[in-house]
Amino acid sequence: MDDLAALDELNRLLDADDSETVNTSMRLSVSLRNAAALAVEHFRAAPSATTMAAAALRQSLETLSMETALQLHYREHPEARPSLAEIAHALAVQDGSPLAERPDLLAAAASAVVKRRPAADADDVLLWAEAQLAVSA
Repeated sequence: MDDLAALDELNRLLDADDSETVNTSMRLSVSLRNAAALAVEHFRAAPSATTMAAAALRQSLETLSMETALQLHYREHPEARPSLAEIAHALAVQDGSPLAERPDLLAAAASAVVKRRPAADADDVLLWAEAQLAVSA
């Protein structure tokens, strides 16, 4: 089964009627089991620890599905992958940062920061750009 077929099957299973259940056994650490029980009892986080575990598993699988679909899209269309500067700009817009009005500064910051930290992310770029503004003020 190739990645796309596996992704399609994963989504089909996630979209299927899930009213039919099956008993399963999971090995959990004692502390994780106790934390779930505490969350259910005191914070009413879910009707039961089992429901909480099933919801967490579903959320994890749905996240995996979305991330996989995006990576498969980028594999087929590498030009669609946003640059680090574009991601930093989107983050600045989302955060309401004044840097959102300075895509030129963000592009320069992205270029500079990856030279020193190749695995830099958008937060690193924003921090670098803010530092550059502070130094020049």
